[in-house]
Amino acid sequence: MSDTFQLDGATVPFELGQTVIQAALAAGSYIPHLCYHPEFKPHGSCKLCTVKVNGRTVASCTMPAEAGLQVESDIEELNALRRTLVQMLFAEGNHFCPSCEKSGNCVLQALGYDLEVHTAGFRHLYPDRPVDASHPDILLDFNRCILCELCVRASSEMDGKNVFALSGRGITKHLIVNAESGKLVDTDIALTDKAMQVCPVGVILKKRVGFSQPIGERRYDKSPISAQALQDAPRNPETGGSCDACESVP
Repeated sequence: MSDTFQLDGATVPFELGQTVIQAALAAGSYIPHLCYHPEFKPHGSCKLCTVKVNGRTVASCTMPAEAGLQVESDIEELNALRRTLVQMLFAEGNHFCPSCEKSGNCVLQALGYDLEVHTAGFRHLYPDRPVDASHPDILLDFNRCILCELCVRASSEMDGKNVFALSGRGITKHLIVNAESGKLVDTDIALTDKAMQVCPVGVILKKRVGFSQPIGERRYDKSPISAQALQDAPRNPETGGSCDACESVP
């Protein structure tokens, strides 16, 4: 038998060991998120999934579900903070959506639409980061990195290769390739690696397939990210549903 908690006035059942966001998504209640991925242990780096639990702000991806919790998520106070975080991410990197291969499949872009981010909000930093085209099949555009660490975790925890890492602190923090040369060609990454599948923005791209899927027919062109996240959320087989599309869900 499942215990329950309250989320924005609705009753959400949960199983022992689930976090607030896991239980919410499985029950059909969307909480905006960026770095959370159902196949990795969450670490709460992006803070997009912040909710109020009994009046205290916490990351819902790391907050264990407990019976009787009073959780608030879809309130203007939190959505305003989420919009600010998305604006900061757009301003910190070089995100030119109309010319980006990931447009329509980009989680950051989709969150911007979902949260109704209409203005930049901050002065753009226009960082000058290298593009690594050394690999015959893979392109890295570091200008779009949002430091979600999904590729780092995928390469380490699932591929067993440790191709990627983060270096620096604060404003100097950036994604690097774990090779003496710093070039992707000098690693053992493969197109079939999990790290190739999890980037939520346009950093890790396969070569020679650009725009093969027309803009307008892509993942978040068809339905908003909130609907996609609920569709893909892992569910208890007894209650119906499964995570058939986990590989494409950041």
